[in-house]
Amino acid sequence: MTREKAQPFQFKAQDVDIRKRETVFHGFFRMDKLWLTHPRFDGREMPEFTRELFVRGDATCVLPYDPARDEVVLLEQFRPGALGRDQSPWLLELVAGMNEEGESPEEVAQREGQEEAGLMFSPLERICDYLVSPGGTTELVHLYAGCVSTESAGGLFGMEHEHEDIRAHVFAADEAIGMIRDGRINNAAAIIALQWLQLNRPRLQQEWSVHG
Repeated sequence: MTREKAQPFQFKAQDVDIRKRETVFHGFFRMDKLWLTHPRFDGREMPEFTRELFVRGDATCVLPYDPARDEVVLLEQFRPGALGRDQSPWLLELVAGMNEEGESPEEVAQREGQEEAGLMFSPLERICDYLVSPGGTTELVHLYAGCVSTESAGGLFGMEHEHEDIRAHVFAADEAIGMIRDGRINNAAAIIALQWLQLNRPRLQQEWSVHG
């Protein structure tokens, strides 16, 4: 007897019944509480339940890469979400920023590259879009790699009125990838982008060399 294989994605957004939605906090961030139900895989309906949802807009992150020097630029800055861990709360991250209304991810990438690292990207290549933590937040990240020259990169950056304090570092690509292995880089965007770079370095060094 052959067992029929179930196919994924049988349900859509319209199958979710949000019976009530309430904003329970709205400060620097916003938190909503949802009362909802949805169909189950076994054909029954899920009893009504509640979830708190961290409502956050989309973000754009960029890994700056110099194909000629085989170097990347990573930004060091304080992150309160890393407090309480057995590590420094100053993390090594990508160029990143929140998407403002009407901005494309590419526009955000160029704006944040200037503000956070003094860099312009030419070209920009899309890596992927991913949901940060869909069990609790709406945030979607648009992830890119950007071609730069690291010859004069590095230094102190950030918008003081936004309480940003950023140091841009230049690393050999191999060193940055090694920091994933030893745990010094442990944030999702940087891990995904650096592992993508590890797979695509030969191609980028060939294709992006004309932009150097």
